[in-house]
Amino acid sequence: MTSPPPTADRAYTHVRERLLDGRYPGGELLSEGAVATELGLSRTPVREAFLRLQAEGFLRLYPKRGALVVPVSPGEARSVLQARLLLELFALDSLAARGAEALRGTGEGLLEDCARERAEEASPVRALEIARAFHTRLVRAGDNPVVASMYETLWDQQIRVFAAATTGRGHAAEDVGEHVAIAEALRAGRAAKARRLLTEHVAAAQRRADLGGEPALPPPTQ
Repeated sequence: MTSPPPTADRAYTHVRERLLDGRYPGGELLSEGAVATELGLSRTPVREAFLRLQAEGFLRLYPKRGALVVPVSPGEARSVLQARLLLELFALDSLAARGAEALRGTGEGLLEDCARERAEEASPVRALEIARAFHTRLVRAGDNPVVASMYETLWDQQIRVFAAATTGRGHAAEDVGEHVAIAEALRAGRAAKARRLLTEHVAAAQRRADLGGEPALPPPTQ
């Protein structure tokens, strides 16, 4: 029989899921007492969960008042998306430089992942995991450990943006569909098309999050 998770972990998972699916929207002030009552816990594990979520950038704590859900500003989101796209395009170009066989192999692997993802009804949290797995695999295929490490670090900073852009607003299926198109272009050895689709994918994420403004980067011309 599996032991239940520690109470602080339960509180953390509970609040984080609601931050990611939009039930706790940006600007809302959360109460330790209300969350503790909802979970049937004392305030201590909830306070620990709030501290973890503050460290991750989700919350800003105000003593004796509660925890403010930190909204994603358009400027922050665009900066994160720009950095993300630059790293992904660099990895894709590095992959393309190794030839059509490398492109095809990566595309086939990504398509297998996408087929499994399409077969499930993804929750907001699961959709976030799917997006992370797809894009991280693509970056790792570029075979540059430094870029891959930078991307992993960046992902931790962009979780809130991704939550708004893909998972929190019911766009999981649409997101996977765009993943499939990118993977199919790679399998066909069409690096330029994959670059264009990847750029459009990031621009779509920006629109889905209602961020406005111009796309993170203009579509590549090659």
